[in-house]
Amino acid sequence: MSEAPVVRRPGSAEAGAGGPGPELSLLLTPPPARPAWRVVPARMLAMCAVELQKLRHDRTELYTRAVQPALWLLIFGETFTRIHAVPTGGIPYLDYLAPGIIAQSAMFIAIFYGIMIIWERDSGVLTKLLVTPTPRAALVTGKAFAAGVKALVQAAVVVVIAALLGVSMTWNPLRLAGVAAAVVLGSAFFSCLSMSIAGIVLTRDRLMGIGQAITMPLFFASNALYPVAVMPGWLQAVSRVNPLSYEVDALRGLLLGTPARLGADFGVLLVAAALGIAAASALLGRLAR
Repeated sequence: MSEAPVVRRPGSAEAGAGGPGPELSLLLTPPPARPAWRVVPARMLAMCAVELQKLRHDRTELYTRAVQPALWLLIFGETFTRIHAVPTGGIPYLDYLAPGIIAQSAMFIAIFYGIMIIWERDSGVLTKLLVTPTPRAALVTGKAFAAGVKALVQAAVVVVIAALLGVSMTWNPLRLAGVAAAVVLGSAFFSCLSMSIAGIVLTRDRLMGIGQAITMPLFFASNALYPVAVMPGWLQAVSRVNPLSYEVDALRGLLLGTPARLGADFGVLLVAAALGIAAASALLGRLAR
């Protein structure tokens, strides 16, 4: 009788003295770890994409939030353009106001972003995110820049309304890219401020109250409606530490061509966004307890 053929499996001793075969090696040897400079940005982009998926399924928020800036431009802007009550350096008040309303509408979207974090805590989503290997800073940064992208959509709506009202703005692609960067950085800071407050107060009702209490003071203590020079001294001091003032200054310089310190404006916005991300990351764990 003939002997049955011997089946040699990869990795068996009969397969050779060279060690396990390539198939078994793939199972026994873990893949090489990717460097952090590749992992962290990828996870930030993933978190940003997840947040934007929510916008894809429900666009009503953008439509309803476009009403308020339209009213500011139509009523406040048109009225003050006629009465010439605010010194604007020779440009129509409606033109002067438009960049401030762009910054305001972006801030209003971002300043209540912490409510979403509290909702994720209550539904258990935040706990699941925190047990993943993704660093907390990457989670916060992804959410912050998702808020910035949402604010960009809102800013585009305000730009269209302003153009229909006859506001003279630049359409230079490089300047518009600078406008987008300023809006994203400003929104990232205010969304991180909201998430930091959420990590302190822990409830939606308290966050809503604080958000409503600080939104209008931040707006009126900036140069969105009037130049800093016409403010009283104490309000000028507040305006100098208000990131919204630097965002508005950058938007005016880029859209209208007015004198602006773009280097200082973007420097302040970058530092403010970085500090906001650090603060929100530190308080995120407290929110999940």
